[in-house]
Amino acid sequence: MTTYTPLPIPLTALTELRATDDAGRPTEPFTARADGVPQDSVGAPLRCCLREVRAGERVALVAYAPLRRWAAGTGAKPGAYDEQGPVFIHAQACGGPGGTAGRYPDVRAGALRVLRRYNDRGQIIGGRYLEVPEDAAAAFDAALGEAFADPETALVHVRAVEYGCFHFEVRRA
Repeated sequence: MTTYTPLPIPLTALTELRATDDAGRPTEPFTARADGVPQDSVGAPLRCCLREVRAGERVALVAYAPLRRWAAGTGAKPGAYDEQGPVFIHAQACGGPGGTAGRYPDVRAGALRVLRRYNDRGQIIGGRYLEVPEDAAAAFDAALGEAFADPETALVHVRAVEYGCFHFEVRRA
């Protein structure tokens, strides 16, 4: 069975997002807390290093438009399929995913995800709902295998169903 590599937000995009997000708003870093106050973000998924936020870390919640950024580099024209959504990132450079992270980030059993397939023009060509089972890696491998079995699939975005948050991208090898 083929394995797939989740991609974090690219470094150039992170540098830009740490100043201004994709909705044009200035980034407002804060210290993560776990006490239920408005800055309660411990355990939220970080899209820069594909792990969870830890108490005391400086993070920011920003609007991110992954398809728009991919399209800018490829010449694709996603039109109405372009969307932005909330993501947590470290406020400063973090070094990206480490060796301690799992193959697929934020994959607790019962989590609800949608896998959206896009063609090389940036158009949605299908999707799949996934309730993450205990063997998350096998489930993602199978779902991504289905997605990339379609030769038109150029990339897949994985998002949370509940909030629409972007989790990661996988591109055709």
